Amino acid sequence: MKADKAEVSRKIKIARGQLDGILRMIEEDRYCVDISYQLLATQALLKRANQDILQAHIRHCVKEALQTDEPNPKLEEALTLLEKMAQ
Repeated sequence: MKADKAEVSRKIKIARGQLDGILRMIEEDRYCVDISYQLLATQALLKRANQDILQAHIRHCVKEALQTDEPNPKLEEALTLLEKMAQ
């Protein structure tokens, strides 16, 4: 992985902590809208971590693959991921 491992790991650990908090909120029968806001915040954080990884992939792996005359599966992988993120 070419992304900043420390930064991506930090985001994932924060998201894991948020999920633990959400589980406590559910167990405590907290207000639905509050739970939903926390879920949205966690999703946004995971999305940013995924974007970091994909950007690093494009900047490094795809860039290297484009410098050859070989067919480019790395580019196709990146395009597929971008399509999935847009859904």
